[in-house]
Amino acid sequence: MIVQVGLGARAQKGGAVIIGIAIESGAPRLVLSTFLATAVEGDRLSLKPYHVAAVMDRGPQGGASEQARAAVAEGRKRQDGLAAAGLDELVRGLEQAGGKPVVAALLVNRAGWVTDLLDYSLAFAGHAPVAEGLAVRDAFRFAFARSGVELTEMDEKSLPERAPHLLRLESAEIEAGLKALGASAGRPWRKEQKLACLAAWTALAAG
Repeated sequence: MIVQVGLGARAQKGGAVIIGIAIESGAPRLVLSTFLATAVEGDRLSLKPYHVAAVMDRGPQGGASEQARAAVAEGRKRQDGLAAAGLDELVRGLEQAGGKPVVAALLVNRAGWVTDLLDYSLAFAGHAPVAEGLAVRDAFRFAFARSGVELTEMDEKSLPERAPHLLRLESAEIEAGLKALGASAGRPWRKEQKLACLAAWTALAAG
């Protein structure tokens, strides 16, 4: 029997936490807990392209130079490729084990107003780390679109408040469920894993 699986993804610098959930007899079961990298060890361009661009010479008006834009474009291309390859391998592994990813939930925040990550990252030194995380998120948007798995986006700030309504459970029941799932996953089971797990759980239940 094919088991339907929901995936939850929480991006951060260097890759994303991915949690897979199945629902059996109305209860969530952990299928996988892993990290998909968007960077290769020793490759600064795939790890933090905006930091690389930030130390390059600026353009004539103080904006990003052509060299900086080219560096970011190459770094982002590498991130997209690594995210897509990692996700393809993950999906194949699930299918070989009898699972079928039917929906994925990508956690987002309220930084959607940023339209040009390079210009944003160059505006202030503190912006570059934010841009790196947003770039990884975009890499997984690309990867999920390429995989064909239905993708939904969930605001990570409001998700814990909305989950009781979405799952029709009390907050204490959800917390107990996440704790039990974490025990089966082992370490790490930090905030990132719990949020990705909750996203996967709610996305699958909604389907």
